[in-house]
Amino acid sequence: MELRQLEYFVRVAELGSFTRASDLLNVAQPALSRQVRLLEVELRQTLLIRNGRGALPTEAGQLLLEHARGILHQVARTREELGRVRGALAGRVALGLPPTLARVLAVSLTRAFQAELPQVNLSIGEGLSTTMREGLIQGRLDLAMLYNAQPSPELELWPLMDEELVLIHQRPAGLTPDLPPDPIPLREVAQLPLVIPSRPNAIRMQVESEMALLGCRPRIALEMDGVAAILELVADGAGYALLSRHAVTHHINPSSFAVRRVCEPQLRTRLVLASSAVRPSTLTQQAAQALMQRVVKEKL
Repeated sequence: MELRQLEYFVRVAELGSFTRASDLLNVAQPALSRQVRLLEVELRQTLLIRNGRGALPTEAGQLLLEHARGILHQVARTREELGRVRGALAGRVALGLPPTLARVLAVSLTRAFQAELPQVNLSIGEGLSTTMREGLIQGRLDLAMLYNAQPSPELELWPLMDEELVLIHQRPAGLTPDLPPDPIPLREVAQLPLVIPSRPNAIRMQVESEMALLGCRPRIALEMDGVAAILELVADGAGYALLSRHAVTHHINPSSFAVRRVCEPQLRTRLVLASSAVRPSTLTQQAAQALMQRVVKEKL
């Protein structure tokens, strides 16, 4: 067995697709398929069931998947230990950030990595919590910040902070900032036209759940998954939004919006740092985790 073959097999098995694994590994699909097939021939086992919808591990494939993850982890740890002899951790860390926080944290995280982990190859991507959760499980991400993540045997979770959701609407032309208006009850928010992400976005699910407890439901004007696009629509008068204050304060033109707190009940989302519980973290990933926790504490 070759390490390359094990890595190819693990990626295909985790992603459930030769095509997606090929894109992730930047390897031509015929070459990827050939290496996995050579592994099957050497082991004299069918490792993957190939069908029109993708590829699923067989019983033998599932057993190899568990061992291969451990083998690849040990190789990564060995490289890290050798790197420490040179005086620095090395490797690649893929981070996932929610769109509302990417603009706030991306620069600070990049500078912190350059200063403290200069030999680490850092990759930062934006995504919704549901998408990033899948990325952690499938191995496309090493660490991600998720909203309202539920405990799962597949994930390790570390609480970071709670964020308040506020009602955001267009500021009328010529209106200067004044004293903050009184909080608006959530039952009244339900009567307003909302520009809101589509299901299963964490904010959308929380808003619907809290309103259902009051016996009402949100009035959806538009569904839009991009935070920047939601704010542009709100600024244009298309409706109201429920987002964190960070979304407004770090907008290119925050004076375009008025913000009002929500009450009865107050809406709060929990931000956590997550990693895969299936694949043991490397020393580099552990250092990245501690760095991210510190940067969030300093910046938010």
